[in-house]
Amino acid sequence: MPHIITRIERAAPADVAALSKFGSATIHEAQGRLGALSSRLKPVDRAMSVCGPAFTVQSAPRDNIMLQLAIHYAQPGDVVIVSAGEYEEAGCFGDVLANACLAKGIAGVVTDTGVRDTQELIRLGLPVFSLSVCIKGTVKETLGQINGDIVIGGQVVRPGDVIRGDADGLVVVRREDAAEVARKSAAREADEAGYIEAYKSGRTVIDVCNLEAVLKAKGLTTDL
Repeated sequence: MPHIITRIERAAPADVAALSKFGSATIHEAQGRLGALSSRLKPVDRAMSVCGPAFTVQSAPRDNIMLQLAIHYAQPGDVVIVSAGEYEEAGCFGDVLANACLAKGIAGVVTDTGVRDTQELIRLGLPVFSLSVCIKGTVKETLGQINGDIVIGGQVVRPGDVIRGDADGLVVVRREDAAEVARKSAAREADEAGYIEAYKSGRTVIDVCNLEAVLKAKGLTTDL
């Protein structure tokens, strides 16, 4: 049954802001290597970066009526995220709808179908992640759902969960875990900064990463 839910529980703005400081890969690792969407979903431009609460859409393939409704109902800072059956041969989103998103303050768009007008999307600066780039148009026929749980890129995304996307990919963080994952991400970055300083000081990868015992157990000697 098609439904539209406009009032959702979003991750706290402070937690979204905290997560936005970290890359998608760091967040993925920090939360136990969970939440990574399929690497097939790519930003239109590698400079694009987004972080915000998910405003979820279930849409029929080659049909963007629900995407347009989502843009109407989404709130400033939301990331509109569309599950449309991984259909590559349609451009469901382009420069006209991008301008509608910017006018509302929408943070970005993620879709598992195609987009078009990519040069204009890049010029506008709205972060857009998609499965493909395709010039083929869509229809406005089939109703779906707004703000129900969706599956996209192999992950379940719930309304209000945090979506973080950048040049490396997309990751979802459950809204109730956002503060803890931000804390773990900060700790991970601090650890990695320590590794880098250790390498600069002359220490080896085997030493810093404590690999000698692991390699010895596998029958490999590190003696030169």
